[in-house]
Amino acid sequence: MATFLYKLGRLSFRRRRYVALLWVLLLGGIGYASSAAPAPPADSFSMPGTESQKAFDLLDQKFPAASAEGATARVVIRAPEGEKLTDPAQKTDVKKLVTVLGDGPEVASVADPYKANAVSKDGTTAYASVTYKVAGTELSDEAHEALTKATDDARADGFTVETGGDAVEAEQEMGGSAEMIGIAISAVVLVITFGSMIAAGMPLLTAIIGVGIGVSGIAALGSVLNLSSTTSTLASMIGLAVGIDYALFIVSRYRAEIAEGREPEEAAGRATGTAGSAVVFAGLTVIVALTGLSVVNIPILTKMGLAAAATVAIAVVIALTMIPALLGFAGKKVLRRKDRKKSAAQQAAPEGKPNLGTRWSRFVLRRPLAVLVVGVLGLGAIAVPAAGLELGLPDEGTSAPDSTQRKAYDMLSESFGAGFNGPLMVTVDGKGAEAAAKTVATSLRKVEGVAAVAPAQVNPAGDTAIMTVVPTSGPSDHKTEGIVKTIRGEARTLGADTDTEVLVTGQTAMTIDFSQTLNDALVPYLLLVVGLAFLLLMLVFRSILVPLKAALGFLLSVAAALGAVVAVFQWGWLADVFGVDQPGPIMSMMPIFMIGVVFGLAMDYEVFLVTRMREAYVHGARPGEAIVTGFKHGGRVVGAAAIIMMSVFSGFIMENNDMIKMMGFGLAVAVLFDAWVVRMALVPAVMALLGKSAWWLPRWLDKALPNVDVEGEKLQQNLAAAPPAQDERELESVRG
Repeated sequence: MATFLYKLGRLSFRRRRYVALLWVLLLGGIGYASSAAPAPPADSFSMPGTESQKAFDLLDQKFPAASAEGATARVVIRAPEGEKLTDPAQKTDVKKLVTVLGDGPEVASVADPYKANAVSKDGTTAYASVTYKVAGTELSDEAHEALTKATDDARADGFTVETGGDAVEAEQEMGGSAEMIGIAISAVVLVITFGSMIAAGMPLLTAIIGVGIGVSGIAALGSVLNLSSTTSTLASMIGLAVGIDYALFIVSRYRAEIAEGREPEEAAGRATGTAGSAVVFAGLTVIVALTGLSVVNIPILTKMGLAAAATVAIAVVIALTMIPALLGFAGKKVLRRKDRKKSAAQQAAPEGKPNLGTRWSRFVLRRPLAVLVVGVLGLGAIAVPAAGLELGLPDEGTSAPDSTQRKAYDMLSESFGAGFNGPLMVTVDGKGAEAAAKTVATSLRKVEGVAAVAPAQVNPAGDTAIMTVVPTSGPSDHKTEGIVKTIRGEARTLGADTDTEVLVTGQTAMTIDFSQTLNDALVPYLLLVVGLAFLLLMLVFRSILVPLKAALGFLLSVAAALGAVVAVFQWGWLADVFGVDQPGPIMSMMPIFMIGVVFGLAMDYEVFLVTRMREAYVHGARPGEAIVTGFKHGGRVVGAAAIIMMSVFSGFIMENNDMIKMMGFGLAVAVLFDAWVVRMALVPAVMALLGKSAWWLPRWLDKALPNVDVEGEKLQQNLAAAPPAQDERELESVRG
């Protein structure tokens, strides 16, 4: 592989104008296709194989007018102090509000609170449920404006009115501020790292082009492949991160080759052949981690993972072709100005003072056991809160206290009980559904934890009935999960007794099923991703212990990151510092999402750092010398890459949405722990303790595994043996 990439790098260097033009044309063409393509479909959330989804599908079929998956809004009304909504004058005003709500665009139905028994016992509070014909993501601006105007007019009449539900337009929308902050900090880090504006600009330019092509491709294919606009969210975040990393690694290696006195074209070829090989396998590990999200069997996660994986693949190809082309335009201008003036002999001369990476690696070599113990115990202590991890999905009880959704949630809890914020929907399907529903309702009222069971509604065909069951506990309460399990157990018995199928669904049940689906998929996903990556790393390092060490270090850093997330977002430690409005359960998809993203990035750092060690070891260095060489050339690059990743993810902590904060915080601290503790401290410590054993591989396995020559050993041999003319003929054959 190193030999092929060496030739590819030199070819791209020589044909730089064609390569650059090709990528620009590709960006323009896909950009035009995305602008001309139909608008992407709205987000559609489904969980095939779960009881909740089965019930929703049934309701779509049997109650098409009910808009089972349509948006809903709960308009909570409270009378002026000292008055009641049951007073004639107040009642007239509330009915007027209900009428106005029903006349709004895209409204399917509005439940009159006086007819739906939705007035509190003290008569001070009521709520009207508004159901729309389309999902919340498809609601028009006119529908949002009509809802807002109706509630504002009611407030003008003296009522306290707050609104909850997925039909309510979010007050805080994600903008591009997080990405811009990440790019700005990345630019500063790159300038400091390289000391050259040209060198710093290359990774940013190629990363932006790669993300542009990836996101535009998603938009162009959105209507064909049913990719929603949010599918590109993960693709843009990961594509930007790895795009900068991969280009950074190749440019850094090119500068090192120039410093050793090689001509620019030869330096570009060698950088692409060696660092490019590491980029290929680093990219493959990220792609494996992202495509592995498909095992969760949640379509939206599968699409996000595949789209992000495709963007990573584009980032790899751009790094291998466009970076050498840009280096052809820049030549030696990627060096610091003072370094350009040095002669080849001066550049190749050893530096007087060892760099920070060299000094640190020598420190670890002197005290490997102490560094290992301190690092493991430190991360282990931070990971302790992860044992108390509680998973859930965000509900309006975790919204900002001053938001209308949170105020509506609190008003309902105070006046009706916590369970009114998370009602369950029970469906009875089969012949004689109306009679069966009465039997089911009678039994459910006896279930502990059930506050109320509304009368059943039967479809015109008389073969399906639905009823609302209100638990005594809130939607994120563990008691509610127990109530759902109890009802489902009763439902199986009742279904058999009444010769019907009884299913439990609703937003709360959907959340429970979602969390359970992710929990069930976590271990298979972890085994798949770690297993495939282990095989890839065995090919790269020709070792069993190095991949094992890499995987164990990753698990330790992820555990520590989850512990930090639990401490801040669930327990509320330092909540004020990070602006967490309401501590609560950790988002269900957080662990599996963190594993996928961080595993790919962690293996990037492992490959970047250890391939340099492997390269030095293969070329005759002793194990300790190989570690020092790896840190001398790779430590600065990995450190810069980690700071860039942390800056990209940390930008999301500044958003006002707690869930977005959680994602940004979790990924940022995971990179912090993995790059700076695991890769920079534990890796050299373990490698020092293992010595030559780190590179041990059974002979039979060594023969069975293909030699991909990531460290460039064969490339070095070929370059040493082949005369210049032969090398030129090889290049011409590649062009042909």
